[in-house]
Amino acid sequence: MADSKSGLTIREQLLQDVSPPPEHASVKITIVGVGQVGMACAYSIVNKCLVSELCLVDVDEKKLKGELMDLQHGLQFTSNLKLQASTNYDITAGSKLCILTAGVRQKEGEDRRNLLERNISIFKGIVPQLVKYSPDTVILVVSNPVDVMSYVTWKLSGLPPNRVFGSGTSLDSSRLRYFMSERLKVDVNSCHGHVIGEHGESSVVVWSGMNVAGVRLSDLNPDIGTEKDAERWLDIHRKVIDSATEVIKLKGYTSWAIGLCVSELTASILRNKKSIFALSTMAKGFQGIEEEIYISLPCALAENGVASVVQLRLTDTEKAKLHKSASELAELFKSAKL
Repeated sequence: MADSKSGLTIREQLLQDVSPPPEHASVKITIVGVGQVGMACAYSIVNKCLVSELCLVDVDEKKLKGELMDLQHGLQFTSNLKLQASTNYDITAGSKLCILTAGVRQKEGEDRRNLLERNISIFKGIVPQLVKYSPDTVILVVSNPVDVMSYVTWKLSGLPPNRVFGSGTSLDSSRLRYFMSERLKVDVNSCHGHVIGEHGESSVVVWSGMNVAGVRLSDLNPDIGTEKDAERWLDIHRKVIDSATEVIKLKGYTSWAIGLCVSELTASILRNKKSIFALSTMAKGFQGIEEEIYISLPCALAENGVASVVQLRLTDTEKAKLHKSASELAELFKSAKL
């Protein structure tokens, strides 16, 4: 409403415009899906002040509005970014990164193939829309089963494989390092190790590469990760695999850890950091894998997505387990009806 004396609004009296602001923010990203995982990702990204514009997309208009308002009301305590939410994809135009967390949860006792079919149907309505409005985007897939959904997204997008990847075993690797730190009683950031392969039962711990300050644990205990190991480090791998199930059993879902993980992946992309994470990527031609599949390997993550893949020096046992994991995933990939 204009001032009765001057005829000017408060804004017009307060500010004299010099030039119109650009239509799109310089660092804009989109998150599709505002469930527990999607909002944990959004919350972590907002808290780390990584972007100047964040778009939320979901089919649930009521929940979208509530989540948007809740984030907006806390902007004083973060950075002054632009927040948008819509059921339409036009707001996502110009996104440097699109994060997919949408999808249905696996029902108790549900076969992975059935879950896959339901999520593929959802992605067919999402991925082409994202690429339509942001043809130069990088896509990060978090939805499960993440390896196959990353492959599906790549196929549906038409983008180069380096620009489509999944969170893969990056969280599994974080869990591994946490359990290492608990056993060794040192900072988790000083513990180094990777889980590769499938994000699931057939994942592979690279025991030969686990180290603290460059000291490989396998040099101290050649039996580490085997049934011969008196310290039962092998039990850590089982804890990594069972972690999500345990958290879901206790609180109903997982959210905070994957949210923090995704915010670090986002930072590596937007800041062109080239940090190394175990990501679900096109693995054909790496480690002797011949199938055209997505599976987790350590990758340098940069502005263009996966910039390079680390050529791990695996033991014969580790390589055999990775190939077995790849073969099991390849069978699941064959059931993906695009």
